[in-house]
Amino acid sequence: MGVVGGGLGAVAAALAIAREGGQVTVLAPGEQLGGQMTRQGVSPLDEHALIETDGAAAGYRRLRDDIRARYRTQAPAGADPDVWRNPGNGWVSRLCFEPAVGAAVLEDMIAEHAQRITVLRGVEVVAVGRRGARISHLDVADPDRRWRVGIEVVIDATEDGRLLPLADAPWVIGAEARADTGEALAPDEADPARIQAMTVVAALRRDQVPGPIVPRPAGYERWRAAQPFRLDEPDARGRPRHFPMFEPTDGGPLPFWTYRRIRDAARLGGDELAVINWPGNDHHDRPSLGMDHAQVVDEARALTTAFVHWLQTEAPRDDGGHGHPELQPAGEVFGTPDGLAPEPYLREARRLRARTRIVAEDILPDPRRGARGRDHHDSGGVGWYPLDVHAAVGQPASRNDPTVPFQVPLSALVAERPDNLVVGGTAIGTTHLTNGAYRVHPVEWAIGEAAGALAVTAWRTGLRPGQVLDRPGTRLAVQRRLVQAGTPLAWVGGITPEDPRFEALQLLAIHGALGAPGLRGDLAVDLERTRDDRDRAVLRDAVERLRATLGHPAPLATTPRTLAGFAAAVHDLTHADPTRTDLTSPDGTVLLR
Repeated sequence: MGVVGGGLGAVAAALAIAREGGQVTVLAPGEQLGGQMTRQGVSPLDEHALIETDGAAAGYRRLRDDIRARYRTQAPAGADPDVWRNPGNGWVSRLCFEPAVGAAVLEDMIAEHAQRITVLRGVEVVAVGRRGARISHLDVADPDRRWRVGIEVVIDATEDGRLLPLADAPWVIGAEARADTGEALAPDEADPARIQAMTVVAALRRDQVPGPIVPRPAGYERWRAAQPFRLDEPDARGRPRHFPMFEPTDGGPLPFWTYRRIRDAARLGGDELAVINWPGNDHHDRPSLGMDHAQVVDEARALTTAFVHWLQTEAPRDDGGHGHPELQPAGEVFGTPDGLAPEPYLREARRLRARTRIVAEDILPDPRRGARGRDHHDSGGVGWYPLDVHAAVGQPASRNDPTVPFQVPLSALVAERPDNLVVGGTAIGTTHLTNGAYRVHPVEWAIGEAAGALAVTAWRTGLRPGQVLDRPGTRLAVQRRLVQAGTPLAWVGGITPEDPRFEALQLLAIHGALGAPGLRGDLAVDLERTRDDRDRAVLRDAVERLRATLGHPAPLATTPRTLAGFAAAVHDLTHADPTRTDLTSPDGTVLLR
């Protein structure tokens, strides 16, 4: 099996395949793995408010824990005992850190499966061969040679969905029309050029004394006026907010510098470091994907250089002056001479026209649905993030709409053709709008892990990924393997993978249990509360659907009174005959052991 890409989705997919005994080759475009977390400079993680306890795969939790563990050993004597929890002490995220530390942790995770995962670095897929409805091979190139790789199942975990046009898969880019998606927030007409801004992230160091000024690039005055360059941003109600540079003000916004700070020198020692990813250096003059992509990236790099020059020379100071020449490019963060990230942060990729398209109404709050988004019976993971859409060509204003916890449907990872292609990253079947919620770190990990589990099941069974989804028993095998690896498929708050009831509750949830009136309104569940007849009827129906999928002959003898009782019944159902439930499905498909 092959995974194309080097980001979080690619790593998660490869780990999922290796975990199930598959052999996988990762074709990574650069030397360093991690994508948006490393080479693109977004190491302050974009996450939801409950990330410390709920709503993330065990693999992603391990990534976070291992990053923190590395800083825990660095903390100087007498330091705040919790300094390692957020090494940068940045306020955009609960975990802000240096990209190289995240990359090192990913390498350790890959190394644990060195016999099953091969990583080829600095390579590109330049052509995709087709034989009928399936991909037969990939033509791969590095600076010195070009060769052909036969493939059984391929995962597109690239940052821009670049395999989709090469493989002649159906795809879309930019904003869809309202009549196409049915989204109330979509524009009247489709606009392929309306692609979210890319950003070339800069790393800066705060020195004690002023240093050299970054030369002013061509076009500086235009960018300064058009972006505009400023430390002011409107709040959720459109009211202006001024961010101080270094020192917080009473009752006002927190400082610009600490927004994405990745190393807090006062707590950890060493240099004070931050990454700059701000509306001022969002490049939305032209579409980020297209024939002139390289030229647009060069423009985005020049824009960020201009913004850094403005910070050094014109940005308002907390003391009333202007300019901060003590802010210097930190080339050591990315290993680049100018302190700019080696790759641009791409917020929007080409998107697969998948079997299931995730639209805004699936994840926006809906009182009829309760605390969660649309329920997908084929869920392969969960996520939660605002519908965060940055400025784009023809869309100068950004939007940030609150959402509810949502799912990653496996059917959003595949199309009818090619039938052995699975998407494992931001090319998932979202829209221009919902991409804004599915592009962030923990959701990308969930997408990649789901893609890996689907791909390895297809390989093991000899089915195509779409056929796996068409067979309920086989699809359930994919989902059970994800759950057994600690991946939630539905938001059952407060129940961690360490809880022995985790699997049973997840299986209940994906078969409709969370539709019970008494469970809809809260993300957390009370396992011991006595349920009324309405709840018990919905829960019993969920058990019956699961029983039918498993091909189990005996229905429930009695109806439990609590959710814990239903979980116990599901546990008995799924473990009574391991040969039956794990190896074969009612349609006769041989499953995974």
